[in-house]
Amino acid sequence: MIFENQYEQQRIEKSKALKNLGKNPYRHNVSRDTTTQEFLDTYNHLKDGDIKRDETKTHKLAGRIKFLRHMGKAAFAKIEDEKGLLQLYFSRDEIGAEWFKEVKKLIEVGDIIHVSGFPFVTRTGELSLHVKTLELATKSITPLPEKFHGLQDIETRYRKRYLDMIMNAEVKETFKLRSKIVSSIRHFFEDKGFLEVETPMMHPIAGGANAKPFVTHHNALGVERFLRIAPELYLKRLVIGGFESVFEINRNFRNEGMDLTHNPEFTMIEFYWAYHNYHDLMNLTQELFDSLLDTLNLPKKLAFGDLEIDFSKPFRKISFKDSLIEIGKVPRDILDDKNRIVEFLANNDTVVDKNLSLGKLYEELFDLFVEKKLIDPTYIMDYPIEISPLARRSEENPNIAERFELFIAGREVANGFNELNDPLDQYERFLKQIEAKNAGDDEACEMDEDYVKALGYGLPPTAGEGLGIDRLVMLLANEQSIRDVILFPAMKPLDNLSDKTKLNTEE
Repeated sequence: MIFENQYEQQRIEKSKALKNLGKNPYRHNVSRDTTTQEFLDTYNHLKDGDIKRDETKTHKLAGRIKFLRHMGKAAFAKIEDEKGLLQLYFSRDEIGAEWFKEVKKLIEVGDIIHVSGFPFVTRTGELSLHVKTLELATKSITPLPEKFHGLQDIETRYRKRYLDMIMNAEVKETFKLRSKIVSSIRHFFEDKGFLEVETPMMHPIAGGANAKPFVTHHNALGVERFLRIAPELYLKRLVIGGFESVFEINRNFRNEGMDLTHNPEFTMIEFYWAYHNYHDLMNLTQELFDSLLDTLNLPKKLAFGDLEIDFSKPFRKISFKDSLIEIGKVPRDILDDKNRIVEFLANNDTVVDKNLSLGKLYEELFDLFVEKKLIDPTYIMDYPIEISPLARRSEENPNIAERFELFIAGREVANGFNELNDPLDQYERFLKQIEAKNAGDDEACEMDEDYVKALGYGLPPTAGEGLGIDRLVMLLANEQSIRDVILFPAMKPLDNLSDKTKLNTEE
């Protein structure tokens, strides 16, 4: 049985007792005319006036009991709704002696109640509701964690986000902020004339980015499908079709490891802008950050853990190769010699395959010596072409992709580039990706012949970018783990009954 411990059984018995009294422990059609915060705002003036109560005003409220103390013939309680906490006072004389006696026995912390009454200020100066009627709206079967320690176990908080939200009000604030961020991003792009679109979540070919996909099966079609790694190739098809500025905010899925900045299911915005280049994208992205900070009333110098991130200045721009030298302190004279790079990495406790391309070796150097040092917003530009299979080659240097990534607080936040619109070049790039996959690279792109054919109709000069919503929320909410900004993050399954018992005890 799910509700098997003694405290849950006791509450089930109380629920039955309420039914025997003719009180439905799971009522419907419960209405209220104000929230806790609206009530407090409306009657705050009573605290400073000579008259401390207003019996001419009656309000109906509902909320979860978070505190309850009986004192003989009266009781104090605090109820919580989405907006906040409100103190209640109720007595035997007001709600009736028989019902008051049953309330003392059958209603407890965790239950959701519906009350009506008038505003008054207690002797200690707290604005409260003097209750005239009190009814149970929902009987809670599972007790809340005891108030003193609260809910602290991190595993339980992630697995039972609903309980986390009940016990930790700041968690709700983080997700309200997330909602505002997503809404603000949407409005920003709409105001710029971008069209929001939706593209498939199940793809016939795993593509759009280098990552290992999740695989599923479509029974009706009798074919294998892949949860999308990225919407890129579909969004660019729309630009080919004539939509010159499009964006999509939605989920991507990558069958990879989990850590403080990675969840296998995550949210991104991708946007594509015809007749613009990657420099325009960088300018637009800084404008987006300025807009977000203003809309959310956040400072231009933002705390993130022990760091302070400065958004007040133009974001720094530096080439990929220069970042290795200037920021990573990699000796300039080894960068054209694969053997010397392999040796340099080995001397720094990093063993790599000596057959890696020069671009892949640069990537190893960057990950090891540069990335974590990029605290203030920094655009790393002009990536090696080998690690940029969908980006346009530079006309000045064919070994370089016209691409950037934005790093903040030592983490990649966005990736953008001038889109490759040469169908023959794209076909050759796909062939090289297939070679890499056959050589054991599980993250290499598949060949997408339909996309190559679409390019044959002509993709106008276009720049595109993907920006991670989860990592952005982490930055703006000052959260160090991606699990703290995803309502229901991926978790390892509980393997056996002892684990489940342990989880319940930790609550």
